[in-house]
Amino acid sequence: MARRRHKKRTHVGAQNGPSTGVPPNSSAVRGPKTMVIRMGAGDMGSSVSQLVKDVRSMMEPDTASRLKERKSNRLRDYTTMAGPLGISHLLLFSRSSTGNTNLRLALFPRGPTLHFRVERYSLCKDVRKALRHPKGGGKDYLSPPLLVMNNFVSPEEGNQSKHSVPKHLETLSTTLFQSLFPPISPQSTPLSSIRRVLLLDRQIPKSTATADFTEASPYVINLRHYAIVTKPTGLSRGVRRINAAARTLKERASRKGMPNLGNLEDVADYILDPSAAGAGFTSGSESEMDTDAEVEVLDVNRRKVLSKKQVGEARKSEGDGQHGVTGAQKRAVKLVELGPRMTLRMTKVEEGVCGGKVMWHEYLSKSEDEIKEMESVWETRKREKAERKRVQKENVEKKRKANASTGEATNEVQEGALDEDDSDDSEGWDDEVSETEQDPK
Repeated sequence: MARRRHKKRTHVGAQNGPSTGVPPNSSAVRGPKTMVIRMGAGDMGSSVSQLVKDVRSMMEPDTASRLKERKSNRLRDYTTMAGPLGISHLLLFSRSSTGNTNLRLALFPRGPTLHFRVERYSLCKDVRKALRHPKGGGKDYLSPPLLVMNNFVSPEEGNQSKHSVPKHLETLSTTLFQSLFPPISPQSTPLSSIRRVLLLDRQIPKSTATADFTEASPYVINLRHYAIVTKPTGLSRGVRRINAAARTLKERASRKGMPNLGNLEDVADYILDPSAAGAGFTSGSESEMDTDAEVEVLDVNRRKVLSKKQVGEARKSEGDGQHGVTGAQKRAVKLVELGPRMTLRMTKVEEGVCGGKVMWHEYLSKSEDEIKEMESVWETRKREKAERKRVQKENVEKKRKANASTGEATNEVQEGALDEDDSDDSEGWDDEVSETEQDPK
């Protein structure tokens, strides 16, 4: 008779993680998760669709890598599911009527949203074709990349253009990009888990002596994606070939890459003679890397636990000047580009998720009176929205009390009321958003 199956994941006694008072989907216990979306999937084109796939692979592992979009999907469809799935950031690719590719980076659920125009981009396959020795994926995408940011805060200058990005918005964009990936703790994060680097380099505009302040100072970011490759230094080419062949034999049953020692009388001839390892030919690339590219890495192998007596003897030997092996080894570090490449130009910053008060615009500027008038309009909208919510809540409570005697559920009524409120509020934003998105050119 077959043994009865016991469910262990969703029933009593299941060990689904630490038993804490914080809900599993709370922001206190979850890391940042992203969702890369094509808005209007049918009108994007093959190149932009492939760019979206490359960006998803770059954001691995905390992203929806197998997301399927439909042409009929709207932004509301994704924001509805972003909450239950624990999504913290939305990357929305779209194409305008003029053919420009745009990117919106939104922090969910409160905003803000950064609008970028993708001026230039290169796909991963194009980057691999340009490299002599491209590097594939594999285990590099099992951990998030290391984020490196450069020149995100512009230097202090006396004269600033009226279209240039204010200092507080520079800090806001820096914080938003930093929140895309989980923070790294130098004390607890193992070095072996850092396998990729995401570089964001901002192009600083011209100096004040040559800049033309009648035009806008662009906020341009160059994005690059690299893989970290390390190799031990201080070894001859022959030893490196033997180590590489040994790793290959462990992974697959093949003798490809194993050096041929049949023509040599002793293995020392292969190791000590550099020409023997290269079949009689050497090149300048066989020399060691510069010392600037070398780092010392502690040995990550398991060590034997010493007793108190052994620890005391080791300390005594160190005090006598007999220093043992520290377990550190020198390794040469090299970066190999994975792709994609993108050149992003910021055009607008607004509150909320893809809708709300415009905080900065590259092409449009308003006077102080116009800003005060816009502030008063938004304050009026906020008061009207709060009043609608209060009235809807009172109506829901009345219906709940009326249906309590009959036992009817009122969850659907509450959800419908909230949906109606959001739709009314989004209609009020259309005028402001459409006005700010017009290009005066």
